[in-house]
Amino acid sequence: MEEPQEISSTDGGCAGDIVIEKFLVESKMPTPPAQLACGRQHCAFPLHGNELCVWTAEDPSQQLLVLRGHHQPISAVAFGNAAAPLLMCSASPDYVIMWSLDECRENVLEGLSPRGTVLGVLLGKVLCLRFSPDDRVIAVCAGSKILVLDSESRSTLAALEGHQGPVTAAEFCAWQAHVIISVSEDRSFKVWDHHVGSLIYSSPVLAASPLLSLAINEGSEQLVTGCAEGQLCIFSLVDGHHYRCVTRVDLRKKRESFSTRRLEPNPGSLPAESQLSSANELGKGDEAEATLPVLGLARCDLALGLSSECGLVSSGKTSCLWIGSSAGLFIFNLANFELEAVLHYKDFRNLSIQVAGSCAVMSKTSDEKAFCVLTSMFGNRIAGLEVNLAALLRRQRHPALGTRLSVLPSSCVLPTSPLHFGTVKGSSAEPACRKQSAARSAVKDQALVFHSKVRSSGYASAPHATMFSPKTNIKNDCKRASERKNRYKWKDSPAQNPLPTRLSRRLAVAEGRAAVRCVQFSGDGKRLACGSANHLALAFDADLTGTPAVFTGHDGAVNSVCWSHDGRWLLSASQDGTLRVWSARRTEAVLCLGKDVFPKPVQAAQFYYIDTFILLSSGPAVQLLTYHIDARQDDMRRYKPRGRCRAVVKLPMTGAAEVTSLSATNDFYSYLVLTAGRNRTLEVFDLNVGCSAAVIVGAHSRPVHQICQNKGSSFTTQPSQLYNLFATRAIGDGIRLWDLRTLRCERRFEGHLNRCYPCGIAFSPCGRYVACGAEDRHAYVYEMGSSTFCHRLSGHTDTVTGVAFSPSAPQMLTGKIHLGQYGAV
Repeated sequence: MEEPQEISSTDGGCAGDIVIEKFLVESKMPTPPAQLACGRQHCAFPLHGNELCVWTAEDPSQQLLVLRGHHQPISAVAFGNAAAPLLMCSASPDYVIMWSLDECRENVLEGLSPRGTVLGVLLGKVLCLRFSPDDRVIAVCAGSKILVLDSESRSTLAALEGHQGPVTAAEFCAWQAHVIISVSEDRSFKVWDHHVGSLIYSSPVLAASPLLSLAINEGSEQLVTGCAEGQLCIFSLVDGHHYRCVTRVDLRKKRESFSTRRLEPNPGSLPAESQLSSANELGKGDEAEATLPVLGLARCDLALGLSSECGLVSSGKTSCLWIGSSAGLFIFNLANFELEAVLHYKDFRNLSIQVAGSCAVMSKTSDEKAFCVLTSMFGNRIAGLEVNLAALLRRQRHPALGTRLSVLPSSCVLPTSPLHFGTVKGSSAEPACRKQSAARSAVKDQALVFHSKVRSSGYASAPHATMFSPKTNIKNDCKRASERKNRYKWKDSPAQNPLPTRLSRRLAVAEGRAAVRCVQFSGDGKRLACGSANHLALAFDADLTGTPAVFTGHDGAVNSVCWSHDGRWLLSASQDGTLRVWSARRTEAVLCLGKDVFPKPVQAAQFYYIDTFILLSSGPAVQLLTYHIDARQDDMRRYKPRGRCRAVVKLPMTGAAEVTSLSATNDFYSYLVLTAGRNRTLEVFDLNVGCSAAVIVGAHSRPVHQICQNKGSSFTTQPSQLYNLFATRAIGDGIRLWDLRTLRCERRFEGHLNRCYPCGIAFSPCGRYVACGAEDRHAYVYEMGSSTFCHRLSGHTDTVTGVAFSPSAPQMLTGKIHLGQYGAV
């Protein structure tokens, strides 16, 4: 056995900080694929065919313990779960033996040969062993059967039969002691009740190649299976979900995507063509093997300090998995289904094993390290690696993590900013600019930044200031807000209020099958607006009573509706290529912009910068308009609106892609605008500087049809970091939650049906929930800490196309239109 040695890296990094080869053992016989065991302080592996070798990190002077008792090659090894006594089980075609490591150590010290307890004889080739959580039961995967053995009485409790091929892995469910889940070469998984010896659930065929490994994550209640072709399948084990598939992941594609992200030069520009080419060549060059077989799966616990330091958003711990493959080790995030780190064996010089045949890994949360034991695929070597998690994650962070974007501005408006110029004389935008200028002069440019040096980009940390300042230009606004808060008593804990469980009210807004394409509540929560496919925009009272206000004039389906901050105006954009601003009281158009202004139809439009501007997307550009509304009536020309507007700035999307959706905050002064393009790219524009601030390439596998910010509500208070969360949705690719500060996808929400039609998404005012519509006639509500839905609302008779939360009452509105009681916000 060789001494521990540091492994150097081929890319110039300090590899000794990342991985250390702790031991290397040469076997007298080739090392065929076998189940290896890796614990917190020990690892075990077959040696010379029929000998069992145990290495421990506790006693460097006696690290190697060799146990003999098998006569045929050992094919599986597993540790028990209890720390004392530490049990171990090994299997070969002739025997299944259980060992107590403490007793074996004592026997060696006394000069005796260690002996184990034989649990089974001549069971055939065993591919997997697994202890129950209390170590009283052992699952032995022998052939196509699973034998459940009692570790104390050495009797067979049950024989589980049903697989059509050899069982390759099995796991006990931690929160259901009677449940065993197994995978097999027949490419399916089965759920068993080993207490009664019955089959609970059998999955269909999941892949084209045999399933080799599985893992059960207790925190998210998910099952992960891995196959020989590098495919991962994630299933929900939540009661009532019926083992539905959450998502499927191609490990090879994820590795290529991870390599491409690491090559991005900075968040403000797209990678150059040469860099993209090199990334693709890197992915292909690394793929001498056609696939990345998933040899092993193990839990990877990242402590809160480590995950936040490396850019991971987490409450408590981040649920991740170690994936062991023939080419390297991967850390897979179960929240966003992305790779957090990649460790290729061949990237490190002098590493004894370049291609692994078997792999086992275990995280040690005490010192933020992990230990891995490998066997060589083409030789007879066994090696142990110690991986420094902190160093690995820091070295492979996304390049954008050095830049911190935020919707909360940290500097004043620049003199050259588009937000500073462009107001129409006498317009509604002018008072806001004057008020802001007066405020800046009154406090000597320290309204938002409390230090002498001001960073012009506005990307520093958020100021220690009140989120929503009183609006002095609105009479009795504070009084009304106080009255509204007293009327609706919000509770801090969402667990104290039930999620929506019943339909409160149903209202038909049009005859036939005219879809409701968009819905939005007004800022005070008293009114709601919807745009429909029958060319109409409607405004209702929040309780859906009375006669709605009807806004007519569009000649195409209404794509989007938006209330002004003060609730006086309603903005609508239509497929007929026009944008209209309506008087909410008189239902008359006060501003109309047609095809002569926009070369292509307006896909999305909203009020911006507390009603100072109109922000819209047309074709491949985002446009900022300043406007003037003349509310005076002219009976002779009622058909012609008297309002006017002027373009301030036009920002093209990177790559000249069509803008499909945009989002910006209108409740307070914010400089950032989020956009989504048809080329699957997300782009952040800084209107204080007047340029692109960040680009996220390949945000979805399909074009993004909606982007939605967590804008909060004046009736609730959120932690400042929640305002930087936003969600995107693509048809057939689910919903992804992003953090603007790190430009990372932090979570993916799966389980809803969305294959053909664009369905809406919305944040709750408390910022803890995301709701979405689906094609299966349901609305789904997701909690931020889980990738699976926490509630499903029924009652619709067709696709749920729009979703909106009331900012002032515990209600959620879903398109077509159904209203459900919502008590958690």
